[in-house]
Amino acid sequence: MKGQIYRTEADCKPRRFRFLCGVLLAAYCVCVFHPASPVSADAARPSVAPAKAECVMEANTRRILYERNGEEKLPMASTTKILTAITVLEHCDDIKEEFEIPSEAQGVEGSSIYLKSGELYSVEDLLYGLMLRSGNDSAEALALHTAGGIEKFSFLMNETAQKAGALKSSFRNPHGLPCDEHYTTARDLTLISCYAMQNPEFKKIVSTKYYRPRGWANKNKMLKNYSGGIGIKTGYTQKAGRCLVSAAEREGMTLICTVLNCSMMYERSAQLLDDAFSAYENVRILGARTPVPVKKDGKNITGCTREDLYYPLLPEEKQHLKIEFSEERNVTETEKNGEIIGQIKIYLINRLLFSRNLYKL
Repeated sequence: MKGQIYRTEADCKPRRFRFLCGVLLAAYCVCVFHPASPVSADAARPSVAPAKAECVMEANTRRILYERNGEEKLPMASTTKILTAITVLEHCDDIKEEFEIPSEAQGVEGSSIYLKSGELYSVEDLLYGLMLRSGNDSAEALALHTAGGIEKFSFLMNETAQKAGALKSSFRNPHGLPCDEHYTTARDLTLISCYAMQNPEFKKIVSTKYYRPRGWANKNKMLKNYSGGIGIKTGYTQKAGRCLVSAAEREGMTLICTVLNCSMMYERSAQLLDDAFSAYENVRILGARTPVPVKKDGKNITGCTREDLYYPLLPEEKQHLKIEFSEERNVTETEKNGEIIGQIKIYLINRLLFSRNLYKL
């Protein structure tokens, strides 16, 4: 099977989209993995001015569907709190735990949930205050409770960012107030957001429109105004401008969109998400139990991957998928079901998408 062109199992019809006139196939193959601009689903729709930096990524595969100035280092204001929240969740054994608000967390400048020293709040309450109301005081209280100090918590934040694959960012505080050494990139912040959205508690918090225990409404308008919107965080300072990270789900595909320093952040984010959803299709390349015939030493053996393999693709990319198989040594026809009989690799042009074990059926 090595080098065999593979037909995908996509059930749905290819979505319609428009290429720019005059784009040749050769140029398309070079640029397909990092498109210079999104493909518009509605040419008649008025365009919105782009952000200073922006990125759209498919959450599960981390494929970049669109990027503009994605690696430029910029301040990110309160979108910092995405990393704050996931760092707290990863270092907290019980989010129901209550603690007294430290005096340092009272009166922090900027957006606030108006904490007072000595009041009792649970970690859970403060996480909702952090992500729904963007409380800078909530961020400071959580940092002090989690690590005992802002500097120590910032160290934990940078560790978490590196785990997410964000290697060009620097975090110095939990709230995003201006600091010369506090910055990220649109790509890094999108990676952090993809990572955070894998956490069920985080996803639950940022998708909450109204937190009844404290009477807090979510400031993120994408939850109400964008079809499929599921979070995640707004931000603003004079230095950073308007910043927004959005997540949306449609037809089994989850996209994360980041815009940094964008005057019309909601409109631009909606446009970028619409274009990406219109252009890309979440294709099931191989099913978990799809039989994969393997011939070894003249004997036919059938295997499977045990997991569904999905990947966001442009319609034209489907014909460029190929699959390669390498067999495990000493495999016989009498191998028990479930034992590894080899590995399977799936490529898009020359880019490796998946490398998985193949198990005998």
